[in-house]
This record gives sequence, C-alpha cells and structure tokens, in this order.
Amino acid sequence: MTDYKKLIIGLGYQGGKAFTWDGKRSYGEGLAELSRLCSDNGADQVLVYDRSTEDDGHEAAIAAIKEASRTMEAPIIAGGRVKRLEDVKKYLYAGASAVFLDVSRQENVDMMKEAADRFGNEKIYAYLPDMSYLKQAEEYSQLGASMLILCPPGSVPTLAELGEIGECSLPCLVLCKEKEEARELTEELKLVFGCQQVKGAILTLQEASMDKAMEMKQQLKAAGVSVDTFESSVAWKDFKLNSDGLIPVIVQDYKTNEVLMMAYMNEEAFEATLASGRMTYYSRSRQKLWLKGETSGHFQYVKSLKIDCDNDTILATVKQIGAACHTGNRSCFFTTLAEKDYKETNPLKVFEDEYQIIVDRKAHPKEGSYTNYLFDKGIDKILKKLGEEATEIIIAAKNPDPEEIKYEISDFLYHMMVLMVEKGVTWEEITEEVANR
Repeated sequence: MTDYKKLIIGLGYQGGKAFTWDGKRSYGEGLAELSRLCSDNGADQVLVYDRSTEDDGHEAAIAAIKEASRTMEAPIIAGGRVKRLEDVKKYLYAGASAVFLDVSRQENVDMMKEAADRFGNEKIYAYLPDMSYLKQAEEYSQLGASMLILCPPGSVPTLAELGEIGECSLPCLVLCKEKEEARELTEELKLVFGCQQVKGAILTLQEASMDKAMEMKQQLKAAGVSVDTFESSVAWKDFKLNSDGLIPVIVQDYKTNEVLMMAYMNEEAFEATLASGRMTYYSRSRQKLWLKGETSGHFQYVKSLKIDCDNDTILATVKQIGAACHTGNRSCFFTTLAEKDYKETNPLKVFEDEYQIIVDRKAHPKEGSYTNYLFDKGIDKILKKLGEEATEIIIAAKNPDPEEIKYEISDFLYHMMVLMVEKGVTWEEITEEVANR
C-alpha cells in the first residue's frame, strides 16, 4: 500500500462550539457538520482538540465527537482534556481512532504506558506543544506512543527543526498554522512533507476553505508529493463512447447499493470528477459540465468508480448528500412499473427494517406489543431477557439439530435490537465498529 502523506484538518471544541485549533476564533458550523465537510472533501483525518475546562463541557465534547464520527468516514484523532485513563476510553468509545496525550502534563506521560497497554499503541499519540519535547521522543516511544504530534512555535518548522524531526524515532504529524488562502499552504506542505518522518500535516483553515483539501492534494500531487487522490486505472481513450462521445454512468449509494440515478460524462467531466472527488457530469440538455449539487447542495462524493466488461458504462458508488433526484426523491428510480412479491434476505436490510420497526414501537406504543412491554419494564427486564436468550443459544449449541440454534440466535438478535434502540445504538455504528477491528 502506498505510504501517502496525510492532510489533517485541526478543529477545537469548547462551550458547545467548534473553534480553530488554537481556540481563538469560532466557526459558524458545529463540530459534526465541519468534520463531515472536511472528510467528504478529501481530508484524510480530522483532529479535535477538546478545550473544555469543566466536566460538563468535556461530556459535551465527547457527545460532539460521537455525533461527528457517525457522519464522516475520515478517522478522528481526539484529545486535549485527558486527566485519567477513563478520558482516553471516552474519546475512543465516542469514535476516535486515536487519542493524543499532552506531554507537558506529567499525569499524561505517567498514564501513557497504561493507556497503550490497554487500548493498543496505535491508538495513543504524544502531543508535543513545542519542539523542545522532541528530545524525549524515545521515552514516549518506549511508553507506547505510536505517533508524535508536533506544534512548532512558527507557522512551519524551520530547516533545522525539520532536521531534528528527520532524526526522530517516531513518525510525526506537524501542525501548520492558518493562512488566508488554502493555496498558500501548499509551498509549506511541500517543505514539511519532504521530511520522511512527517506522515501528515494538521491544518487550521478559514471556514471558507474547509472544502479545499482535495484541491490542495491535487496541487501537492502535481508537485510530486504522494497524497491520496483518485486515479483511473483505464485511460479515457480506452472507453467505448456513444455517438455523442459520452459514457453513461450508473450511480449507487456506497452503503446500501441503492441505485440513485443515471447520467453521462464526457472526458472533461470524468477528469473533473477524479480531481475533485465530487461527481461531475455532462448535461446534454444544457450542453455543459454539471457538478452534481452545485446549486442544491446535494453533492455526490466519490467512493469508487468501476467500468464494465465492455468499457462502455461506468458504475459509481457515492456518498449522497440529500436527494439524488430533482423531484426531491432519494433515488430517481421511484416509479414501479412491474413487481412481484419477494422476501427480502439482504442481511443488513433485514436488520435495518426490523430495527426501524422497534424504533417505531418505542415512539408509537401499540397495545399488546411485546416490544412495548419490554420498553415499559425498562433496562433490567431487557437485560434479563437478553441473558436468557444467550443461555438458550448455549443450550441449543449442544443439540445436534442445527435448526434449534437458528431459532435461538434469531430470538437473541431481536432482544439485542431492543437493547440497541433503548441505548441509542444503530446498526450503522455496529457495522462501522466491526469494520474497524
């Protein structure tokens, strides 16, 4: 796998608001919305600095990180207010892929080994508030930190500081301070990324530049920096086009595989899609390029582009914001022409449908409903039933007839979903957690 240099957007959080990394200026959007915007538009990671001073503020930050992790694909690095091991656990359970410990606080250094032993080295980073702590990098490595986050006093490390970083035993992420224009950062980034130990740069951007990560990565790529962008394995000249010089594109939701729409691309639209990571088509009616979502805000962020066996049709899987259809429907394919009843057996679809029924039962109680009986009795009853069903699975597993265990597992899964609804845990969160393991 290519060792890409990462572009990381740094955000601060305090008092229910998202701030710049240094906490000096508040953004208009909330943490979840900003994080999703950064992730969708090419940021490889988002780093959240929790600047809370009180316990209530810290819990609000945990909740905001959890909300952000639900709406974005890019991993979150979190930290800032770590006083005990429990704080590390809270960040990780909220969805952070790693937690940074500020080494200027001795209690953070003291807990580093315990945190690494408990949660894994790959989830523990050492945050160095200035370059003077770099000489202790070997100690942080031995304690279990897998990455350093460097915050040099200037806008970018000096050549001498880059030399020090290059001699470090740990890979590093380097904070690059805010500029008026995102493009101004690329020259600094080229210099920073020239250091082999630097694996990523943390940027603090103007709010108007939050969607510029992919644009910046394209500039870095053009300068020879290895960054994660879209590149086609098949040249446009090898596509088989229709009589208008276009290729049809079928668009699916990347999670559900729901077919959303069909449109066309010319070469310019195809190249624009690769460069921006946002689906761009050629409008036959308007005879010009069409960036999906440019006026509606319903962008389609590319997850994959595939071509069929004849090289004459593209299949795009995307993250769809809002509706794909101009009618306001999620999909353009909402009119049924003919249909036969069938039993849905797609596992995730079955679980999602059953889950939504349980959600509806909780919101709209129905007399005589066993599900409502469980909710009315409360968490202890739900846990008791879940324990009983788990025991039934064990007993059934000793029976040579596999049919019995099938029924018991089904019962267990139903009661587990009741517990999930009671605790506000979704299937999407469960599958995300499984995929991360």
